[in-house]
Amino acid sequence: MEQYEPDRLSPARAAAVRRSLTSGRAALTRRSLLRASTGGALAAGALGTLSACGIPAAGRTEGGVSAQDRSAKEKKVSFSNWTEYMDVDESGRRHPTLEAFTGRTGIEVTYTEDINDNSEFFGKIQPQLAAGQETGRDIIVLTDWLAARLIRLGWVQKLDPANLPHAFANLSSQFRDPDWDPGRAYSYPWQGISAVIACNRKALDGIEVTSVSDLLDNPELKGRVGFLTEMRDTVGMMLLDIGKDPARFSDDDYDAAIARLQKGVDSGQIRRFTGNDYTADISKGDFAACLAWAGDVVQLRADNPDVDFVIPDSGYITSSDNMLVPNKARHKTNAERLIDYYYEPGPAARLAAYINFVCPVDGVKDELAKIDEDAANNPLIIPDRAMQAGSHSFRSLSAKEETAYEEKFAKLTGA
Repeated sequence: MEQYEPDRLSPARAAAVRRSLTSGRAALTRRSLLRASTGGALAAGALGTLSACGIPAAGRTEGGVSAQDRSAKEKKVSFSNWTEYMDVDESGRRHPTLEAFTGRTGIEVTYTEDINDNSEFFGKIQPQLAAGQETGRDIIVLTDWLAARLIRLGWVQKLDPANLPHAFANLSSQFRDPDWDPGRAYSYPWQGISAVIACNRKALDGIEVTSVSDLLDNPELKGRVGFLTEMRDTVGMMLLDIGKDPARFSDDDYDAAIARLQKGVDSGQIRRFTGNDYTADISKGDFAACLAWAGDVVQLRADNPDVDFVIPDSGYITSSDNMLVPNKARHKTNAERLIDYYYEPGPAARLAAYINFVCPVDGVKDELAKIDEDAANNPLIIPDRAMQAGSHSFRSLSAKEETAYEEKFAKLTGA
C-alpha cells in the first residue's frame, strides 16, 4: 500500500494543477463555465494545501476502514460532487433524480457541490483520512487518477456487491476493468469524459480530417489546429496515433509522442494548447480542428451546425469521474444504494439527458429516447459498440513518472 507523504509539487506539477484549474478539465463545462471563473482563487488554495507542511506524514493506513454503519437507523446519506454535475428542474434549485430516490427509499440525501478540482478537494479531506477520521461524507466523486491514489492509500472502502445489483449488471464494458481498480471493487463511474477531435466544417472547407496525424501534417491546416493542456488527453491521443497503447506505454513511447508534438510546435502547425477555451476558437473557425472533450462538443453542436467531431481509427482517450465511499463513512449501505440507483436505466437516462457526458450505464438508450431522442442517438453520450471499442484509458502513473512526464509536457506547451 502506498505511503502517504504531504505533497511537495515540482514546478511542472504545480503548473499542471494551475492549468487544470483555470482552463482544463477542472474548468469543464458542467452546463456553465462556473469553475473557470473561480480558477485563480482555487489554484492558490490547492497549491497551498498540497504544499502545507503542518500535517505530518501518515503511516500506511489499513484499507477499507469502516465506522459503525448507521444506515438502518439513520435514513440519510451525504454526497459530495462537482459543480453543475446533477440534473436540476426549471427552478434550478431541485434535483429530480435525488428527490425520486428519497421518495422511493426514505433516505434523505445531503447533496453538496463542493468539488471544484481534484487536488483542491484532496486537500480538504486528506487530514481526516490520514488521521483515520471520518470526512463527514458518504460518497465522493473523483477523477480516475486521484481515485486510484486513494485506493492505493487504503482510504476508501471496498463496496458490497450485494448492495449493487444494477451497477454490477449494467456497468458498460468500456469502464468495467480499469488498471487502478480491477473489477470495480472500490469505485463506480459517475460519468465518462472522452477526448475526441472537434472540427469546424466551414473552416475546413472540404479538407479531410480523420486522425491526429492530419492535424499535425496537413499544411493547409498550419496554424489552425489546437491540442489540450491536459497531458493525459493530448499525449494519450498522440500515443494512439503512433500505434502505442496508452495503457501500456514505456518512457521511450512517451518521449516519441512528445517529440512528434514538438515538431508541430516548432513548425507552427499547432496554433496553441488550450483548456476548454477552445470552444470559442472552434465555434468561430479560428481553429479548423482541435482536440476537444465530448461533453463540450455535444453542447457546441447544439448551437452551431458547423461544429462536428471525428473519432480517429486509432481510437480515443476516455477517463471517468468515480463514486467512492471514504473510510469511516457512517452510511455505507445507504451510499451503495444511491450508487446502485444511478445504474438503473431510468435515473441514468434522466441524468444523461441533462449532463450530456458519456453515460457509463448499459441499457439506457430506450429510456433516454423518451426524454431526448437526439441525445439517445448521439455516440458521444451513448457510445455504440464501435465507439466503445475505440475507447482507451491512460495508464496509472507513479509519482515519479507523473513528475517527469509533466515536466516534459510543460516544456512542450510553454507552461
